[in-house]
Amino acid sequence: MAALMMRGSLSVRCSPSFGARSWAFANSASAQSVSVPTGKSLPEQVKIVEVGPRDGLQNEKTVVPTEVKIELINMLSEAGLPVIEATSFVSPKWVPQMADQEEVMRGIQRRLGVRYPVLTPNLKGFQAALNAGAEEVAVFGAASELFSKKNINCSVEESLQRFEEVVRAAKAANVTVRGYVSCVLGCPYEGQVSPDKVAQVAKRLYSMGCYEVSLGDTIGVGTPGSMRAMLSAVSSQVPLGALAVHCHDTYGQALANILTALQMGVSVVDSSVAGLGGCPYAQGASGNVATEDVVYMLHGLGIHTGVDLTRVMDAGAFICRSLNRRTNSKVAQASCKL
Repeated sequence: MAALMMRGSLSVRCSPSFGARSWAFANSASAQSVSVPTGKSLPEQVKIVEVGPRDGLQNEKTVVPTEVKIELINMLSEAGLPVIEATSFVSPKWVPQMADQEEVMRGIQRRLGVRYPVLTPNLKGFQAALNAGAEEVAVFGAASELFSKKNINCSVEESLQRFEEVVRAAKAANVTVRGYVSCVLGCPYEGQVSPDKVAQVAKRLYSMGCYEVSLGDTIGVGTPGSMRAMLSAVSSQVPLGALAVHCHDTYGQALANILTALQMGVSVVDSSVAGLGGCPYAQGASGNVATEDVVYMLHGLGIHTGVDLTRVMDAGAFICRSLNRRTNSKVAQASCKL
């Protein structure tokens, strides 16, 4: 989804100095299990799924050079991120930014232990991804009928039938599949979305073979209260260990929503370097929650991620320079003032 960001640039010189300070601050937090006011323990470890190279860049109006995409992914790999969504195998007619998907997949330096899933909306896309060396794919559904029809031109049920074809083909090829559900906390067309509807779609994706289901607050309208209600409904149908959250920060609620999800037992969080991405349907939407901000918060809570914050900030500075804009990460912005 398109990113709405402030113009400007981020100086690389700010990142190393702040990285050291923030790292020291995070490591000063208690490394033992952290208790929250509800009495529940936060997870000791959280897996971060980096979506910047795909979800963050896919609606940029200016086509980002292939070599820049490859360098970004390589920098994120070196930062210790365990999962990096690399690209999308959709028709270049609909998403011109992803027209170089094969070149990207063949050009990145794959790091041992890092997974590089790609988005595949249908069987044709899956076959193209398989030919390009993909070892994990993702399918993208919605909890809103109107959003589904406007976004992928079919009903929710029709989309799930398409995904079943992809999952069957993936199982035959020994390729893992991740599922996305968009509009879990609100839709630009329907308004509020029933938690029970989200639970039904998530259950279908999990039942057909998606090992993990990411729940996306597509337009960033969620609050800790609505996040709690939605997760309560979904976790009654899908194991918490198979759930992830994907938060946008339109109203500054992303970190609070993520913390709520952690308190409820979720231990997988999607994020985007420099806060790249956004939603064209929400005026002022500031995009996906920034990976830098998520890592900073998690390390401050004593939660292990395996991610080097300084290197993530360097990757954020690199892509912001390439896009000639300012980062959406509050942590990176603050680094220039210290």
